[in-house]
Amino acid sequence: MKLKIVFYFVFVVGTMNSVLSQKEIPVNTIIENVARYKNDLRGPYKDIRWFCTDGSIRAPKDPCPDNIGPGVQHARYKDEVVALGKEHHIYLGQILAFTDVEALWDADFNHSRLIQYQLEKYLKSVDNGWILQKGQYYRGSVQVEDEEAWGINFYKWLLTKDEFLKGNYFLIRQSLKDIPHTGDDDVAQKMRSQSKVISDEFLPFMDLRVKIHGQPEFSDIVKVKNFRQKHAAELSSDLNKKIDGLIATMTVFFKPVDVTKLLQKAPLLKGTTLGNSIERFIGDFGSESRPSILISEASQLLLGIREGILNEKRPLARLQLLDVSLKLEEIIFKNAQQWQPQSVKDQLEKICYLGSASTGAGFLELWEWSQIENTLSQSENESMTLAELTTFMEKARGAVEWSAAMVKANYQEVTNTYGQFEPLAYGFIDDRIRGSIALHLGKSVGELGDFIARESALTNMVLDIPNQSTLRGLNPGYAFGELVVVSGSPEEVEVTSDKIYVFQRSPSDLKPVAGIATVAEGNMVSHVQLLARNLGIPNAALSDDNLQSLKQYNGQLVFYAVSDKGNIIMKLEKNMTDQERALFVKKERSAGKIEIPVGQIRLDQNLILDLRSVDANDSGKLCGPKAANLGQLKKMFPDKVVEGLVIPFGVFRDHMDQQMPGKSTSYWAFLNDMFAEAERMHANQIPELEVEKYQLGQLGILREAIGKMPLKQDFLTQLESDFKKVLGQPLGEIPVFLRSDTNMEDLKEFTGAGLNLTLFNVLDKERILNGIKDVWASPYTERSFKWRQKYLLNPENVFPSILVIPSVDVDYSGVLITKGINSGNDMDLTIAFSRGAGGAVDGQSAETYTLFHNGDYRLLAPSRELYFNGLPKNGGTTKLSATFEKPIVNDNNRNDIQELAQVIRTTIPKETKSDYSGAYDVELGFKDDKLWLFQIRPFVENKKALSSDYLQSITPIIDLNKEVSLSKKI
Repeated sequence: MKLKIVFYFVFVVGTMNSVLSQKEIPVNTIIENVARYKNDLRGPYKDIRWFCTDGSIRAPKDPCPDNIGPGVQHARYKDEVVALGKEHHIYLGQILAFTDVEALWDADFNHSRLIQYQLEKYLKSVDNGWILQKGQYYRGSVQVEDEEAWGINFYKWLLTKDEFLKGNYFLIRQSLKDIPHTGDDDVAQKMRSQSKVISDEFLPFMDLRVKIHGQPEFSDIVKVKNFRQKHAAELSSDLNKKIDGLIATMTVFFKPVDVTKLLQKAPLLKGTTLGNSIERFIGDFGSESRPSILISEASQLLLGIREGILNEKRPLARLQLLDVSLKLEEIIFKNAQQWQPQSVKDQLEKICYLGSASTGAGFLELWEWSQIENTLSQSENESMTLAELTTFMEKARGAVEWSAAMVKANYQEVTNTYGQFEPLAYGFIDDRIRGSIALHLGKSVGELGDFIARESALTNMVLDIPNQSTLRGLNPGYAFGELVVVSGSPEEVEVTSDKIYVFQRSPSDLKPVAGIATVAEGNMVSHVQLLARNLGIPNAALSDDNLQSLKQYNGQLVFYAVSDKGNIIMKLEKNMTDQERALFVKKERSAGKIEIPVGQIRLDQNLILDLRSVDANDSGKLCGPKAANLGQLKKMFPDKVVEGLVIPFGVFRDHMDQQMPGKSTSYWAFLNDMFAEAERMHANQIPELEVEKYQLGQLGILREAIGKMPLKQDFLTQLESDFKKVLGQPLGEIPVFLRSDTNMEDLKEFTGAGLNLTLFNVLDKERILNGIKDVWASPYTERSFKWRQKYLLNPENVFPSILVIPSVDVDYSGVLITKGINSGNDMDLTIAFSRGAGGAVDGQSAETYTLFHNGDYRLLAPSRELYFNGLPKNGGTTKLSATFEKPIVNDNNRNDIQELAQVIRTTIPKETKSDYSGAYDVELGFKDDKLWLFQIRPFVENKKALSSDYLQSITPIIDLNKEVSLSKKI
């Protein structure tokens, strides 16, 4: 078996460039090798050698002579281990003393080697040494003192560079927990690993393991001892030893951090600004035992180190600051469980300090914290309204989600790679989160959410899972079907329209489903989210813990509903009410479907059009709404819209009248014969799945034939001419986008967002010509067809036109919705942006805001996308690498968007003589702060879902002006 993995190379030469390299990993071979290494006395190593200063290599009993200087002794890798690194960039059993510092930092591969080192250290802790189960006793293979000396040199090199600390603060700080440099161990991680090993071998220990992983307390030591006594007859001598080891580790872990020794290993900080702050902390709180005081003061100091570390220029002093930072995090982590707030005020304070500590630890960027800090610092008030408390909770919940997303952004790619040959790797990210302040922040926010739910009577009722306040509805709707919980990659999951799916993240090309919930929701204006909103598919966001809790219900039939206020119901079939069952009484096949209007379509227009010659009146007649509306925008905003060509419906229809190869009929007749046969099958009561299977088979034949279709000579001649005349350069010398633009899109009750093909930045002449045929064929793909079949009465009358526009290599791009989706106010705006081209619409984790009509704005989510699309002048796309220390969107951009939205709202209806009064969905981008418009369409919501009597019945009326005393018991 071979699985494909993509690595991205990013390097800087004046500007950042990238090379995309695809390599197939021989998964089965690695699995076999890993198993072999576990039983090999040398593990992944072949022998031990001395490595001398002059570059010579000597036998173990022949050390480097004094006249050439000292050397280091360590193992050499087996040949296949070396080959695996060279050919597939997978590095097993890494020895630091054998590694160049820049090679471990591995900037060209987004720090993959460093992350692999961290991941392998985790695997060793949970699997008895992993590939070194026997090799860990291979004397001389790794020398601890050499590894520590190397670690110090690594950080001396790394921490000289301000840009590394700015862009990779989280990763650098996390690496200090794994790369030896001080002789310290990560006791918390060791404790979690030991408890996992015991529960894996002895299942009754699982409850204690969950407790130790989620809410470790000093009293757990007694619980472990009692467990050992209770199960004494069942425990082997080996398990008894492991439990003894766990108790010893827990005893060390719960030993209070000696605050007075914070500067013991940081002599370089004496007399510096931050050093003085640390000394004051030691003097004032060295003997403090109250958890609330220790957490509040340690959190402020932790954040202060993050904010001030760049002012310290000495790399070793920076290293010492980071080590102090880790000790402060340990103080906070150990005391968080001991701080038990009694009032709402106390709970708000705890959340605020844990939020600032999470920022100090790198889980949030400083600019992100600045967006929520003021709201989370409001606990000085005597009371707050329910609306203010809800805003507080939403922003605090955002901090929890952003923290988890930071861990995933840094570690998910390597984890997925290793997970292909070592499933234990999938526990790494969870371990990192559970070992962080974010764990306690999430618990505290959940407790506040439970309180607010009680006060507002707005509660989720999702089976019997815990921590339901972390669930939130995104799109209203209801569904009934089998629950499918997918904890791994969603891309290989074959979804069906009668099931409800819970994903870590939604697939990039989601086919119709009954309902969906995701941990990583992407963003609320991606194509998947818009389709779900349009079709009334219930859609919610949830936490990792929620997903794990739902696994026990995988495969069961459930009812699932999300109200328009965002509260969620999920229950087993047996618990459904009569009202809920009645929602799914079988309706006529056409119920709820709409018909594509074709009365005005102009199929006689078979010449290519200049974008300037079309406007909104031509939508559904000559071309689809993308081209028609962009032509309208070109007239209204000539300097914000590129030039373009439109290949109208008539050109497609003209080509479809040609005879289909190998058939005695035309392409068009073949298509219509397929629909006619499907109708006959329905009339004969053939099951729907069989009809669908027949149709998809025929469409596959048609797509392949269209791909080989000859383009008519008069069309080719005009295309060559118009490229020069309209776009300014010959065909094949200017990169363009080819955007499918059908008459099924942007109907009053159907958006069709993202269902058909867009080809990015195509330069080569043959690729453009073949791309035209690919775009024509794209409405007949399985995904596009299934969405249409779900909603359209006459899917056979789908006609594609094509919008051809020159590429703009934007710095960032995204979506504007001219209403506040989150706020519910039609006068507000929602924007979502990602770096590079094609941002936000494809479901990336986008930087998302509500822009309020009074001029204020609110950050709903930052971007956590490591990679983005660049559009080189020679065509194609490159993958560039991002860091998160700066926001994507600036104040000037927000002002430009506010002004644009105002013009769109007032001018579009007037210019198009339309009675449409709803919101618009606009795709746009910025290049050097200049705004470019790419698309505008009506923002279609599912009116049936929004107005459903049932959904209204499950949404309580909330008095948001209700005053809540902050002295009230939490």
